[in-house]
Amino acid sequence: MTTNSVTLNGAEDEEFRAFVEVHAGALQSSGIPQTYWRSLHHKITNEIYDAGEVFGIMQFQQEDDEEEEGSGENAEKKKDNPGGVISCKVVVTRESGLQASDPTSVFLVDHAWTYRVDHARQQLEEIPGLLPRMASLMGVDFHGEAPDPDTVELVMERMWKYNQTYHLSQGSAEEKVPVWYIMDEFGSQVQHSDQPSCSMAPFFYIQGQLPYTVLWPLQDLQEGDEVTRDYTYGETNPLVRQCRLLPWIPVDLEGVSSSTTEPPDSYYETIVRENKEQLPVEVQAFTVPNDKILKVYSEMSQVTNNLTHPRFQLTEEEEEADIIWGYNHIKDYTKLSEERPHVMLNQFPCESIVTVKDCLAAVARRVKGGPAPDWLPETFNLQTELPQFIRNYQLRQQRGEDNHWICKPWNLARSLDTHITNNLDYIIRQRESTPKVVCKYLEDPVLFNREEVGMVKFDIRYMLMLRSVQPLRLYAYNVFWLRFANRPFSLDHFDDYQKHFTVMNYAEGVELKQVHYDEFIPMFEKQYPQYPWKEVELSRSSSKQPRLGRLPTVLAATHHPGGVQGKMVSVHSILKCTLPVKSLDSPSHLKFFLYFHDYLHCRFSLQASEL
Repeated sequence: MTTNSVTLNGAEDEEFRAFVEVHAGALQSSGIPQTYWRSLHHKITNEIYDAGEVFGIMQFQQEDDEEEEGSGENAEKKKDNPGGVISCKVVVTRESGLQASDPTSVFLVDHAWTYRVDHARQQLEEIPGLLPRMASLMGVDFHGEAPDPDTVELVMERMWKYNQTYHLSQGSAEEKVPVWYIMDEFGSQVQHSDQPSCSMAPFFYIQGQLPYTVLWPLQDLQEGDEVTRDYTYGETNPLVRQCRLLPWIPVDLEGVSSSTTEPPDSYYETIVRENKEQLPVEVQAFTVPNDKILKVYSEMSQVTNNLTHPRFQLTEEEEEADIIWGYNHIKDYTKLSEERPHVMLNQFPCESIVTVKDCLAAVARRVKGGPAPDWLPETFNLQTELPQFIRNYQLRQQRGEDNHWICKPWNLARSLDTHITNNLDYIIRQRESTPKVVCKYLEDPVLFNREEVGMVKFDIRYMLMLRSVQPLRLYAYNVFWLRFANRPFSLDHFDDYQKHFTVMNYAEGVELKQVHYDEFIPMFEKQYPQYPWKEVELSRSSSKQPRLGRLPTVLAATHHPGGVQGKMVSVHSILKCTLPVKSLDSPSHLKFFLYFHDYLHCRFSLQASEL
């Protein structure tokens, strides 16, 4: 069937109306002009891939003065194919050209490979024909039929020049993890232009559960005209645009500072607006009488199944509760503070300022009064600090320093959508998926010798209670939790979860290594006799003298010229209970605490830490 006309009968017209009803939002957000919708529906439902009737791929050899020696994609291809750089571009081959006003001038582009990053290596090694196809598409020299490790590594490095991404808006946290895909040979050869002739956007057909890329012209094209698109569509900041194009167009950011500055107040105000939080009014201080039985409302089974202390009484009526231990995000603190000023909550207003990774890094720098504190790895917000990060990366590269980084979503847990790499292209492209921070990866952690495995990564989880804000007083539970990787540590195969991560209690079929804290201490001291555990624990956690106790965060140790140095690699499940509902700048003294765990009977052993 040609693209010259689309004739619909009554049934097809009804199907089109249903198509628009379901997909109108996606079509509009993708910027696909409405004039193409009917033809797009027709081509999808009839599986019409007719781009080959209009376009063709042209190979050409660049002249020396067009090549950028020693940098960029051309330099990489020259290493694989010495003697010249063969490049490709897409051109219009139909004699009549292409008219933007023609409703049929919309085309489907197939996806050659769709995957999630943690499955990429396995798929390249196991799916017949995938590695040769990707190697050919990316210009990687490949001989033979069996996948070899070097070719797999090269494809996984180069694929970030070809990857596109989308994520589902509904489903579980795991299902919402971004999906990456590489278009077929036609779509992958459409080159970048600041004045593109066409536009391309991903589109997910819900009825068929199939993803496509849609291509349509932005102007009339004649035979021989090149088809181009804007790789950074929608980016208006010239510097950020340069940075985002760096995987294809090298740029030296010599004039850019690598230092990060305090975000403006408008940044935090935007967060408050997006969270739709209503701040509390000021209330009078309140002390709970010692003989009062406190009614507790909660939807969480960990609370209702384990709260047996006689001081507390469970209630199913939220309105009569003295304590609300909620699962959902509380937003209207104004109403609570006005109508129930003495109700106690397990949340506090604007807590995202310290619980979300990008805000935590900014606040930590502010507290230090400049550079980040020693316990915080170098951290950059990829949404707002991309130029500073790239400049930092380039400076480290010039100095010959390690350049392994870990990219983490602002507000996800369990290591979901987390990436470790020293590939700058890979890091830059992460900006196109979910908002992320990028932190310096600890390349030389202190390791623990698991007899059955070898030297593995581990981390330690402490729990804390915040007793007061002014003065700041923390209590740390003197029992800590340990988590271990399952494979020996090495600076390779960063997609190997069991080598580089320690949270093993969510993945199916993965061993969960458990060691009790009092068993761990003598084992650690046997492996590192020069570092008694108590000295390590106290010296790494206090801002004053070691006698003041432990800082209850998740710590990982790294080798340091002066001994074992601790760094905070993430913050998990910090216990909090605010009494009463108050503004953030006033003292809040906790007269009690609650901590629930499957095997705890609501009690702590505490050690004060007045920081």
